Amino acid sequence: MPFEFDETHLFYLFVAVSVVLLVEAIYLLFFSAASYRNRVNRRLQLMHNQPNRENILVQLRRERGLTSGGDFRLPILSINQLILQSGLTVGVWRLAIFVVIGTIAVFVGALILRGDLIEAAMITVVSVLVLPYLTLRFLRSRRQKKFGAQFPDAIDIIVRSLRAGHPIPIAISMVGRELPDPVGSEFGMVADEVTYGADMEAAMRSLYFRVGQDDLPLFVTAVAIQGSTGGNLSEILENLSSVIRQRFKMRRKIRALAAEGRFSAILLSGLPIVMFFILKAVAPDFYGKVWHEDLTKIGLACAGAWMMLGNYVMYRLVNFRV
Repeated sequence: MPFEFDETHLFYLFVAVSVVLLVEAIYLLFFSAASYRNRVNRRLQLMHNQPNRENILVQLRRERGLTSGGDFRLPILSINQLILQSGLTVGVWRLAIFVVIGTIAVFVGALILRGDLIEAAMITVVSVLVLPYLTLRFLRSRRQKKFGAQFPDAIDIIVRSLRAGHPIPIAISMVGRELPDPVGSEFGMVADEVTYGADMEAAMRSLYFRVGQDDLPLFVTAVAIQGSTGGNLSEILENLSSVIRQRFKMRRKIRALAAEGRFSAILLSGLPIVMFFILKAVAPDFYGKVWHEDLTKIGLACAGAWMMLGNYVMYRLVNFRV
């Protein structure tokens, strides 16, 4: 028989699998919890090797493009704020090095493919001006969406801590210990700033500048008013958590209703490109006679610009702010 198994080898295989499962069970039982606590967020990872919280706060600020005191490093406010809110941890100077390396790579690639120095320079300039900006905006949008999804859970932890009798700084530090990034590290930085001399309102406003999420001003205002006039903060934050969850639910409903429009936009945008490559594969000479004509380049540039305008209009039609 071609599929006969040796019983001895099969027994050894089962023994090996059992040993692996036993080792994994022991690890999950005794070591996984401590390992998870050290890997919950970026701040806790740094605290595992560096117990000085002030040094960790300074390192987190520098990774995000800030000075050790929490001020913007670059003179251009909008660019510095975009880098800060994108969540990149490489620092401003490393990011500049990456952009320079990418610029050289784009220029060399365009020069090899096109063989024209002027065209290569134009492609490089457009790429350097557009691609980093779009990448940072994409990273910022993704991070803000992730923060918004975690934010109600953070508020619930603060509410439970306040009802247990803890002050607001202790409640915020609990969020920094319990939740993953981006909420965990951001609230942990707030707790560290309050510990080392900043007042709660200033720390909260710094949190909003670092994140830029739409729901944060409500939370910052509630904490600031409670700090100056008093009031039942736990009840206010509980209602705020419910409102944020309802807004999040409404956004998901709108996204589901607009799914057809997004698919139409993707199909209409991708169809000309797909047809271009199909024609290049089926009939390589189809564009060969006119490919090097100046009028062809002008026409393709106009078509690309018109397509980008159409994509922007369709994007605005299927995206709503709630």
